[in-house]
Amino acid sequence: MVKPKVKDYDGYKSFQYLEANKDYKDYKLAKEIGRVEPFVYPVSEEEEEQVQQILQEDLIISLHEHTFVTPENVDEIMEFRRQGRDWTGYEGLSVSGLDVIFENYMDGTAFITSNAGWKWNDVIHDLGIRYSDFAHQDMVIKAESIEDIYRAKRENKIAFVTSLESATQIENEIDRVDVLYGLGVRVMGIAYSEANSLGSGLREKNDSGLTVFGHKVVERMNKLGMTIDVSHCGDQTTRDVIEASSKPIFMTHVGARALWNISRLKPDDCLIACAEKGGVIGIEAAPHTTLTEQHKDHSIESVMEHFEYTANLVGIDHVAFGLDTLFGDHVGLHHAFVEALSIGSSHAGVSFDEVPYVKGVENPSEAYLNVVRWLVKHGYSREDIRKVMGGNIMRVLKETWVK
Repeated sequence: MVKPKVKDYDGYKSFQYLEANKDYKDYKLAKEIGRVEPFVYPVSEEEEEQVQQILQEDLIISLHEHTFVTPENVDEIMEFRRQGRDWTGYEGLSVSGLDVIFENYMDGTAFITSNAGWKWNDVIHDLGIRYSDFAHQDMVIKAESIEDIYRAKRENKIAFVTSLESATQIENEIDRVDVLYGLGVRVMGIAYSEANSLGSGLREKNDSGLTVFGHKVVERMNKLGMTIDVSHCGDQTTRDVIEASSKPIFMTHVGARALWNISRLKPDDCLIACAEKGGVIGIEAAPHTTLTEQHKDHSIESVMEHFEYTANLVGIDHVAFGLDTLFGDHVGLHHAFVEALSIGSSHAGVSFDEVPYVKGVENPSEAYLNVVRWLVKHGYSREDIRKVMGGNIMRVLKETWVK
């Protein structure tokens, strides 16, 4: 029997080098493992052997995650965010099976100086605090190159690729893209919910597409070696970015609007255009996003229906997973941030039954393990599993990064 894949983790907890309630306000945090009833996707012993072999030998990559830990009482989230200090779920990640995580921090809700998020000083603060914590542990590697990713796998560690979901914080200062690159940012979205100086976000009713400044930013990101993300862009801005970019792009965490008609998901033409330029589409699993008519209760089954639809539409070489999970009450978090995250507007006109959590992909400690189990159970070949769990992403990084 192949032993379950576990990272070398020494028990470190975020900021344990500081003194609670002296250097920072202490909050009771959500459990990283077992907050809800754990779910193991049902497979046979032989299939589980295959799963564990895949985890041992192949790169397992999340294209989009938020690995922070929420307060156990989600009603405390606003004051918690105002403090500007986020805990990383190292314990949960150590058993996740993940080798590489595109970590997106919490900058859309960086509320240190403003309730609107995406302020330059807040983003820099957020990155610096998290990096300071990383420096005091030895399981996570801050990855800025292809070699850093491979090194993490060799050393049984986890590579964190610093990613930002929007470029709103650069305002009209194009050289701030270079500054963010210098600070380790390797993937960045063009716009989040609201329009910015580059283009339109998904909540805008009138999407006029990529601006002149947006074109300049796309060109600068191509030159720098920073991969572009359009997950939260409006449809026309998405199309314009794909056309304008000289290199492949990511849709790090989306689904197929053809299966569930909300603006948070992408129409077929955008998915196809992304793939035709060599890009990769990460399938999303944040609560109440990747639902389907067949699976209206959000679970791993509805997520994987979006995966199969997208893979059939654009080809297996252009699909991956960016499940967009975290440690804590994700649904409660959405309620708290309903305006900042534009959840209500993206679901306008579509009714669904709310679930307390997404069964099978509730948090990073179980989500990717269950996806691999699902793929094995449903007869996907080792080659195709290797592609969607990491190989496709690595191909794009080799085409977009400096080295």
